[in-house]
Amino acid sequence: MTKYAIIGSGAIGSALAERFHAAGVDAVIANTRGPASLQAITDKFGSTVKAVELEHALQSDVVILAVPYDALPELAKRKSAWDGRTIVDATNAIDFPAFKPRDLGGRLSSEIVAELFPGAQLVKAFNTLPAAVLAADPVKQSGRRVLFLSGNSPEASEKVADLIARLGFAPSDLGSFKASGSLQHFGQPLVALNLLKD
Repeated sequence: MTKYAIIGSGAIGSALAERFHAAGVDAVIANTRGPASLQAITDKFGSTVKAVELEHALQSDVVILAVPYDALPELAKRKSAWDGRTIVDATNAIDFPAFKPRDLGGRLSSEIVAELFPGAQLVKAFNTLPAAVLAADPVKQSGRRVLFLSGNSPEASEKVADLIARLGFAPSDLGSFKASGSLQHFGQPLVALNLLKD
């Protein structure tokens, strides 16, 4: 059975915990402050989403990064190799306080994140919807809420698309990072686009 981990307990991490719980999909959640700091989440979702130490969570098969973009380099150093793991990049490279896309020298943030986690298969997902929308029930009378994903490993993308569907969303695979370009990145057309698929 695939083991899922949510890294980060902010708005996106909490929204994901809510969706995992609502769908009855088991997961662990961790942050740098330890399980005791996650009591508010485990009080609500603890029967499905368990709080664990960060090192334990990073052993999971699918690791969802729901932390600030600038926290990724330090997080990546927690393990020397990430072989065999699917890393889901739910981050956005934002220049604060201007709240504009960060200048990455023409590179995609996904490509930079992929380099931080050697040996892992990186998939970008869960980054386009605002936290409140992500947390809400994705199943509506007119259809299921669409979630975009992209990645260079078809196998990893299929694994994440399956998870997205299990959580109640309609996965929309944009293909490789080169094929999807920056469409899914902050400041681009697909960000905050709330679509339903019948």
